[in-house]
Amino acid sequence: MNREEAYRLLTEYTTKDGLIKHALAVEAAMRAYAKKFGEDEETWGIIGLLHDFDYEKYPTLDDHPFKGAEILRSRNFPEEWVRAILGHAAHTGVPRDTLMAKTLFAVDELCGFITAVAYVRPNRSLAEVKVKSVKKKMKDKAFARQVNREEIRQGAEELGIPLEEHIEFVIRAMQGIAVDLGL
Repeated sequence: MNREEAYRLLTEYTTKDGLIKHALAVEAAMRAYAKKFGEDEETWGIIGLLHDFDYEKYPTLDDHPFKGAEILRSRNFPEEWVRAILGHAAHTGVPRDTLMAKTLFAVDELCGFITAVAYVRPNRSLAEVKVKSVKKKMKDKAFARQVNREEIRQGAEELGIPLEEHIEFVIRAMQGIAVDLGL
């Protein structure tokens, strides 16, 4: 599967602009980390793009990302890709036993949180988002309360990257597609 085919699959199941933008943000972060780690940017980008493709139609913990995994398997996706997508959701119990799976878990919640931080900046711009402001907002439990802060910390830890460095890296990756994200 190439990126164009992955995007078609995403938009076949996802119509909400916010979910599509989240997929694009995670794709950008995955591609950036693939480059940093010397991995296949196309594959990692596709995994980022498709990690939540089933969420709009199957938003419950019983269904997401299990339904997506079934769909991907029916389309002959490599099992490593499917397991990475399953592993991004802690409730699946699927271990994150590859660097790709650990990275997907590490960037998913953080991308959502960084987006939320950008939305409350005066110009709603990623250019205004700094590590300090992300960390400050992480302490505010009322802010973006649906984002699991512990998973953000755990993701950085599983990657073996200091939290501040991880946040900075993902901000920069997202800034590279700020126009596509409307930020």
